[in-house]
Amino acid sequence: MSEETQEQTRVSGKSMYSYIGDAWKVPSSNYLKDLNKQRRVMWRREENFCRIERPTRLDRARSLGYKAKQGYVLVRGRVRKGSFQKRQIKGGRRAKRKGILQITVGKSLQRMAEERAQKRYPNLEVLNSYWVGADGQQEWYEIILVDPHHPVIQADPKINWICYNTHKNRVYRGKTSAGRRGRGLHNKGNGAEKCRPSVRANQRRAK
Repeated sequence: MSEETQEQTRVSGKSMYSYIGDAWKVPSSNYLKDLNKQRRVMWRREENFCRIERPTRLDRARSLGYKAKQGYVLVRGRVRKGSFQKRQIKGGRRAKRKGILQITVGKSLQRMAEERAQKRYPNLEVLNSYWVGADGQQEWYEIILVDPHHPVIQADPKINWICYNTHKNRVYRGKTSAGRRGRGLHNKGNGAEKCRPSVRANQRRAK
């Protein structure tokens, strides 16, 4: 952190993470615009779901449970953008009955990235993930994984809950923050009655 930023932090009372978060609210309007362009050039060349040493968004990673200690692993992965790409149907029918356009998947791209990272690293457990960039074809996410067999993780009372078998493959059951959002569990109060216990379970209820 520069001396000028330290002085601003002392005067305003805001933390370093607050300034990082403010910059990432609209990254196209500040110094991150050119920086992210250079990053995406490198990210396109690297292997998908590769391990990285430090988070690109330190504030977001820390808020989602990341710590710079043994047992935590960071992975950056990309997922293609867009809806389903279905084959064109040659048979005769109305255009609206083709079943090609406007067909979207029920999961978000972030959940797809988390599940693919879990498949790539089966000995780890996905804790959470966050968005770091996108271009016209792909979106990049950084996924936080935890090694449940590492002695440092097992000795930490704040994270050793993930070592129990009941949390195994939690990402496939929508237990991450992105998964809970996709299941409608980030909504509370009026209007959220049909989200619980799940949208699918609510549809199966007897009318």
